[in-house]
Amino acid sequence: MKKAEWGPHKHFKLRGEWAELRFMSRAAEEGLRVIKPWGDSSQYDFVVESGGRFLRVQVKSTSYLRGKQYTCGLRGAAREAYRKTDIDFFAIYIIPLDAWYIIPIESAPPDAVSISISTYKPRARYAQYREAWHLLLQGEENQTQGPSTSLGMTDPLPDDNTKQ
Repeated sequence: MKKAEWGPHKHFKLRGEWAELRFMSRAAEEGLRVIKPWGDSSQYDFVVESGGRFLRVQVKSTSYLRGKQYTCGLRGAAREAYRKTDIDFFAIYIIPLDAWYIIPIESAPPDAVSISISTYKPRARYAQYREAWHLLLQGEENQTQGPSTSLGMTDPLPDDNTKQ
């Protein structure tokens, strides 16, 4: 991929769509099933399914380097903060580094307008979430949240061979 300061598009909506495509591709490479809701009125961009567990993901991207940290906006189209009832994870793409940060909503600053990610310090606040695709996979020990109840899921889906 040819790296550019802002990705292939200067227009923010086009860049967002491009980042969403990058997320879909990378998530599929990681063995995740990605579901895109119809339209763009959902609070989340994607639902990721792994082993019957469904998680809502909001994709963000940035190339804005402020000092030694990349800053990324965390507000939605209505300029309101995302809540635990809206999404489960942020997937933040740092364009110049071609790096993803998979951050649980619980670990993001509440009611924040933006998030600042230091990419050069191994012990920085969000360093543990760099390329943390395992958080979206089923059965991870460090994933504290169960299936998303807002999608009506309280238990994993039964196998196709299981009678209900």
